[in-house]
Amino acid sequence: MQVLLHSDPNIDGNQPMAEHFEAVVKDALGRFGERVTRVEAHLSGVDGQSKAGARSIECTLEARLVGLDAVVVKDHAANPHQAIEGGVRKLRRAVGAVIGKHDPRHARASAEAEKRRLELDPPAPTADQRGAATDPV
Repeated sequence: MQVLLHSDPNIDGNQPMAEHFEAVVKDALGRFGERVTRVEAHLSGVDGQSKAGARSIECTLEARLVGLDAVVVKDHAANPHQAIEGGVRKLRRAVGAVIGKHDPRHARASAEAEKRRLELDPPAPTADQRGAATDPV
């Protein structure tokens, strides 16, 4: 998995920050193995400023998945480390949902659940089916 960190000039995207980001991403997304090929982060100050504030840093994360569309999430926080941590938590949930949705086991389980539901609660007959049963021919 390739991990890239980009930051605007107002945010300190130094080597320790990049190493922190890579460690957090690999820890959170490592369970998806080869299905995640690349994760990119873009750190920026809200309104182009690096001013201190409750939600002054924005972290946009993009994960590239094999055979699927990219997954993009955003998080805002008071500092870059918090923004990365929050964004990676959101990204882990979003990637898990997308991969799970496209898992063949998920489709099979959904089909089986629908079959059981129909067995317990068959659909109501349509007007044509009701009319055919009551009309003498």
